[in-house]
Amino acid sequence: MTTVQQTILEKKAALADAVSAPLARLAEHCAALWPDADALDRALLDGLPSVPDCHLLYAWDVNGIERSSMIRASGPDPSWRGRDLSERPYLKHHLPFQGIMLSSVYLSTYTYEYCLTALQAVRRENQLLGFIAADFAVNDLLRDSQLSAQDARWKQFRGDPSVRGTVFMQTRTHSVFDEHIDSALERIDMLMREHGVFHGKIHFSSGRCSFWLYDDPYGYRLHGVEEIIDPELCLAYPVRPYPEKAITPASDIIKVLEQFKTLRFLDETIYLRSGSLNIMNGMVGLTFSCDGSHYMPVAEFLKRDTNFWTGQAAQPKI
Repeated sequence: MTTVQQTILEKKAALADAVSAPLARLAEHCAALWPDADALDRALLDGLPSVPDCHLLYAWDVNGIERSSMIRASGPDPSWRGRDLSERPYLKHHLPFQGIMLSSVYLSTYTYEYCLTALQAVRRENQLLGFIAADFAVNDLLRDSQLSAQDARWKQFRGDPSVRGTVFMQTRTHSVFDEHIDSALERIDMLMREHGVFHGKIHFSSGRCSFWLYDDPYGYRLHGVEEIIDPELCLAYPVRPYPEKAITPASDIIKVLEQFKTLRFLDETIYLRSGSLNIMNGMVGLTFSCDGSHYMPVAEFLKRDTNFWTGQAAQPKI
């Protein structure tokens, strides 16, 4: 499964591959013209179309002083000639003495767009003269990109330290939802299997549920305990077939919800505050009284017994 970091590295590697050759040729041309600002402007303007997706080119010396104008397709802007660029984000790291280096994403003070910069070293013989900077707007780079698959591994996040520090000074308060938990879970199971709810989150302590529906995926519906346990709640939702693309088998929904119930009553100090299930990506989300959170695939969640959650199975603690 591709991680977020792998996706970022792959996109940056693809950009580096696409611009390395044209920037190298442009640097060789600019080295012969250095430091003639007008000549650099003409070279950069001529070379701009050769650098894919680049919207801004400029040259600066080893001291961070801009030698050229800001070069865009509309023409040069000489107002930045001589400006000190040494505080720009990409200059806070080691600079390339040859070849190119890609910056991290940052907010451009010139275009006010999020962008990243490719830095190409400009050399003449054995002397480093400066750099060509090629700016790429993030929106331009991602115009035709596809969303990568999510990383569906177990993830654990520690919560607020102040909550964790006082967790053993508290006990679970019996909520209205707890009193009707069996009826509520049966109703949620039915809504997810037969009425188009693909993501549901149960807030056990406050006694409310939030549902996301296929027919309205950009919003969510909130219900209190009284509505959840009402058998007629199903009349408020259309009947929908269980989606073929759902990763979670329909028969596993009630198993997940029953496991939520187990974790809710497992301990009077460390107990489940909220639980969520998304049948489309097959992920379960859990938040405990210590403010710690877990996210894991349904299949993995159902394999874990109570020893795992109470820390008796040599696993990381909640």
